[in-house]
Amino acid sequence: MTFGYQRFYTGPVTAVVFDWAGTTIDFGSLAPIKAFCGLFEEHGVPITLAEARAPMGTEKREHIAALLAMPRIRQAWIDVKGTEPTEADIDALYDQFIPVQKAAIAERTTLIPGARETFDYLRENEIKIGANTGYSQEMITDLRTLAAEQGYQPDSYVCATDVPRGRPYPHMTLKNMLELEVLNVQSVVKVDDTLTGIEEGLNAGCWTVGVAISGNEVGLDLADWEALSIKEQEAKRQAAYKRFHQSGAHYVIDTVADLPAVIEDINARLSAGEQP
Repeated sequence: MTFGYQRFYTGPVTAVVFDWAGTTIDFGSLAPIKAFCGLFEEHGVPITLAEARAPMGTEKREHIAALLAMPRIRQAWIDVKGTEPTEADIDALYDQFIPVQKAAIAERTTLIPGARETFDYLRENEIKIGANTGYSQEMITDLRTLAAEQGYQPDSYVCATDVPRGRPYPHMTLKNMLELEVLNVQSVVKVDDTLTGIEEGLNAGCWTVGVAISGNEVGLDLADWEALSIKEQEAKRQAAYKRFHQSGAHYVIDTVADLPAVIEDINARLSAGEQP
């Protein structure tokens, strides 16, 4: 005998989990890129911006390992060091990376324009706020203080080093949910500027929102973005939107300033019985 059981959540959004760099702070997600490029430059193995961005969103030691696994970088490392990169090399690079990353983060702590208004909207609608990141807790200690001074204080902070596996595994978002005491995963929205962050949210069973312009896909500082012609901006926007849609994101927006309208649409879809 077979039994079937279906249950649909039809209430509103109860929690939003945000990424940090490129999503809520650091327009262009430049702090990680500066740190990775600087680290490898010090070892005589320069990497390109595109290479540095490719594993973005992952835990930072894993990011370093992913860079060293890229054929061009791996060969450049062998040419300079004379040997294949080892686990010991990855550990040493990560230890060197921590202070470099902390210094880079300290220079890129400004909230994305419109973010504060979005946080106010969420609070007014009794929607809990979580934050997760590929950074370690050590890396975001000062960032949390500086963000709070600008009015951003999430109810839950989770780092990749706090869970067994970082993105694209759903562990960070699930830990956010536990800390936020979320009852239904269908009521949670994951907002991220990386494709691996979208995959994390999908794996956690959430609604997902890709952030196209302020984050990793475009990768430009606000001033550099605004200096582009309308035609150039539109070309980059379309390319970024396409990548997020292909990754399975339920929604794509320019920046977190556009999130409230998405929340309203998700609420309407949930009330009609739709699930992520």
